[in-house]
Amino acid sequence: MIEHKTISLADQVFEHLETDILSGKYQKGESLTESKLSAELGVSRTPIREALRRLEQEHLIEEAPKGVVVVGISEKDLEDIFSIRAALEGKAAALAAINHTEEQLSIVREALEFQEFYLGKHDPDRIKSMDSRFHETIYKMSGSTVFYDVLMPLHKKILKYRKASVCDNSRAEASVAEHRAIYEAIASRNAELAAQLTTKHLNNAYEHITQKEN
Repeated sequence: MIEHKTISLADQVFEHLETDILSGKYQKGESLTESKLSAELGVSRTPIREALRRLEQEHLIEEAPKGVVVVGISEKDLEDIFSIRAALEGKAAALAAINHTEEQLSIVREALEFQEFYLGKHDPDRIKSMDSRFHETIYKMSGSTVFYDVLMPLHKKILKYRKASVCDNSRAEASVAEHRAIYEAIASRNAELAAQLTTKHLNNAYEHITQKEN
């Protein structure tokens, strides 16, 4: 059920469906119709129609004879996403090391400490949430809206794979340890090290995902 918030109903429906697709609730090849989604979400077809149009622009669904079909994220999409992130996110971390404010740094530190806390509690959902805050804040710390606007959607698009990773305790432990090293490099304003550690973190994440998929 969609809640009526300050953002438009179409925006809420889009965000809800986008998350459901990216998290794997709706599987690749699954058919969706306006009537089905309208009944499921408790809203009229108008915001559903607008949300589906935007999801098609994001290449997450495509038109079918009856309704639409979920496309989701392919293996090639995943490879491309990590290739782009590896090329850009290290640079964003380097900029974050140079440009960060103490307030921003405290947000990253808090997200990291929560990850470490929830790791001990074996709470993957909250680890994933704090992982998002950790990366998003680093994008903001870069001081570049371009880096943020490019990287944030890519980070979101691998939601299903991030969820699987944090459910794997050994990878979750390694990931949080990598985050700790990245944070310390940024805090010490070591741009070169922050970039190297971030790129390595992304390569490790991709290697883990592809091993699990195969």
